[in-house]
Amino acid sequence: MRWRGVLVGIIVWLGIMTSAWANSLENVRIWPAPDETRVVMDMASEPSYTFFTLTKPNRLVVDLKDTSLGMKLPKEVKDSKILTKIRKSNPAKKGDYRLVFELKNKSLPRIFALAPGGEYGHRLVIDLPHSAKAVAVKPVVKKPQPTEAQAALPFGTDDIIIALDPGHGGNDPGAIGPRRKYEKHVTLSIARRVAKKINATPGLKAVLTRNGDYFVDLNKRSEIARKHGAHLLVSIHADGFHKPQPNGASVWVLSRRRANSEIGRWIEKHEEQSNLLGGGALLDDNEDEYLSRAVLDLQFSNSQKEGFDVATRILKEMGKVTKLHKSSPEHASLAVLKSPDIPSLLVEAGFITNPKEEKLLLSSSHQQKIANAVFKGVLTYFEDFPPDGTLIAARKNGIKHKVTTGQSLSVIAKKYGSSVSAIKAANGLKSTSLRIGQVLTVPDVNVTALSSKTSNTTSSAKAVTQTTSRTITKVHTVGRGEFLGKIATEYGVTIASIRSANKLRSDELAIGQKLKIVGIKPKKKQHKVKRGEYLGKIASNYGVSIDSIRNANKLRSDQLAVGQTLIIPGS
Repeated sequence: MRWRGVLVGIIVWLGIMTSAWANSLENVRIWPAPDETRVVMDMASEPSYTFFTLTKPNRLVVDLKDTSLGMKLPKEVKDSKILTKIRKSNPAKKGDYRLVFELKNKSLPRIFALAPGGEYGHRLVIDLPHSAKAVAVKPVVKKPQPTEAQAALPFGTDDIIIALDPGHGGNDPGAIGPRRKYEKHVTLSIARRVAKKINATPGLKAVLTRNGDYFVDLNKRSEIARKHGAHLLVSIHADGFHKPQPNGASVWVLSRRRANSEIGRWIEKHEEQSNLLGGGALLDDNEDEYLSRAVLDLQFSNSQKEGFDVATRILKEMGKVTKLHKSSPEHASLAVLKSPDIPSLLVEAGFITNPKEEKLLLSSSHQQKIANAVFKGVLTYFEDFPPDGTLIAARKNGIKHKVTTGQSLSVIAKKYGSSVSAIKAANGLKSTSLRIGQVLTVPDVNVTALSSKTSNTTSSAKAVTQTTSRTITKVHTVGRGEFLGKIATEYGVTIASIRSANKLRSDELAIGQKLKIVGIKPKKKQHKVKRGEYLGKIASNYGVSIDSIRNANKLRSDQLAVGQTLIIPGS
């Protein structure tokens, strides 16, 4: 009887403790992204919570109702631009658990609970924007600003922008293989390889929707592509299925009705599940209210046509290096493909849920083969159908040139890297005589030498514009106490060069006098690599070539480390 009483007491005590702590915080996962940091708290059951913010110092305080701790705190955070530490504090109510998030700056947190999905149970998600300022809802499409070399050219030399979208990321692992390898890592690796090929090609430029292990909402991926003025969006994935047998690569394009296969329906469901893992909403068809239904239909139709053409070419190339699941593009209603203004397609590199293909997808050589196939498919399409005003369009279709005083066919041919015979043939000329104002078609333009990617290293670019040369010209206003020697030292030029450029008869200067300073050598700038940056992006920002950065820093590979310091030559 005595033992029975003890047992009843233990059961009652356990019941009291269970009711007091109905939930448990089991783990905290942190995913820093370029614009925000996501914190995902794994809970034993559905969380009940309240929160508030504090300043001086900046903190976010979260109270978890009836919750115990099943992990270690405090937790230091190193890679986030906003979050430094997560620690516990004294709660206002017994049985609750209080978490304090120490912040570097003010932030407007977004907090929401997620039901079980995929391999995860209940979660509480906290998004901490790196800036407290409100972000505009509608993205504005801005045409990329031309470099000085491009602006000097009499024809369009814009790059064709390819947005590469590595699927999943952060707290959304995507499909998981038999060896517990995640799709999100495979997709990022392949996308980076494709980007490297694109950025090494004059006239093409790659933009990554994510360049690290963090989640990007499905709708935001299209917005990123639109913000950069992308001509094409290629989403890269590794397929998954609930059975291990399916294998082979495939390419998907938008269907505005339904998926046309069981695999397609599985992918649509998997995408919705991934969105739940990330906490976003599926595409809202009413978001683009400023577009009429008629224009939307036209844009969708054109985007679908172009996307299908590129998809067909990529499939053809992929069939040379890997097994195909289907030999023609398949259709599915996927949110990432639903941009009416950007042709979009989704590449499935293979089934990571198939044991043999999982091993292939983890192979560096196989990833490169897939990347090469995607790149070739994209390149062949834009070589056949280059957008007007782009470098590749100028190479394919030639450019229009209006004859001015003193110009001859040989002068024009030399200017564009073409030939006299080619210009005569393109315009049906029987002689070399020209008239002022005559408009000529110049074929076979050497746009590679004139492109922004080689403007600092090729002689043809130097012939077109002086702004890419190794020297700079500035105007200096003479101040009190200044003399020629002091001014020459300041700009790193000789006194004689200042005398010559300004035709000075004496070294006497007047306050306020304007002097032309010629022959200033640009200093080499240093750049510290930030998260998400790669060689192509850095070279584009400074208007130099990738090779010049490689050579200046004696790089053996294009892999960069966050915080690495690079010398930017000729910047």
